Amino acid sequence: MERGVPIRAISRAISVLSAINRSGSATMMEISKSAEIPYPTASRIVQTLLHEGLIERESARKRYRATALVHTLSMGFQAEDRLVVAARPHIEALCNEIKWPISLATRVGTRMMVRDSTHKLTSLTFSNYYPGFTLPIAECATGKAYLAFCSGEEREAIITGWRATDNETSKQGLLIVHDDSVLNQIRADGYALQMRNLYNAEPGKTSSIAVPIHGNDGELIGSLAIIYFASALKAGPAVEQFFGPLQKTALAIQRQIETAV
Repeated sequence: MERGVPIRAISRAISVLSAINRSGSATMMEISKSAEIPYPTASRIVQTLLHEGLIERESARKRYRATALVHTLSMGFQAEDRLVVAARPHIEALCNEIKWPISLATRVGTRMMVRDSTHKLTSLTFSNYYPGFTLPIAECATGKAYLAFCSGEEREAIITGWRATDNETSKQGLLIVHDDSVLNQIRADGYALQMRNLYNAEPGKTSSIAVPIHGNDGELIGSLAIIYFASALKAGPAVEQFFGPLQKTALAIQRQIETAV
């Protein structure tokens, strides 16, 4: 295998397991669509994961879910909780102020992972998002904000990941970085927007605005987003209402991290 060329079967198996894990429970058709893999291929991968004990079929239903065995895949990973601990009181305060849910996300490969959220603290949400839920970087506000404000070296790593895969979200990512116009606009504005979120539990029903979160020495460590009903606000009013409080909260989290060192 040439250096940098992935093993396609492994990449697809990871995509299938991630799709099942994100949904909690999914049919074969849902798995195929979410993982962006042809149905016959997804079916073979599901059979392999069943054989390995990483997933199981729900009794009396043609749906599949992850088993406790997936926990063993992360036994060597030591999570960094400093950001979550620092951010929690601030995102709760912001949620209580504006009533809409707040999500804190960090980058994992070519996706953004929800590290904490306040969806359970408000009725203005369709779904509760748990830590570990992921979205494609190029298809969410937190990802676009992160992509715009991360270092050139980190951005190149993300681009390399996109080039190594062949799916619609990777193509969208490469389109965004094709020239500097989109990212330059996000940097100038200080925020990123995602209208009609598609890669979540309620596709098309919510929109988001996100800002970057920096840590010590200006290091980018994550993104902070407000998620609101797409039918309730258009982009202009959403920015006018949310950008100031969101930016203020991100700066408060940064100061919390700096004083904790």
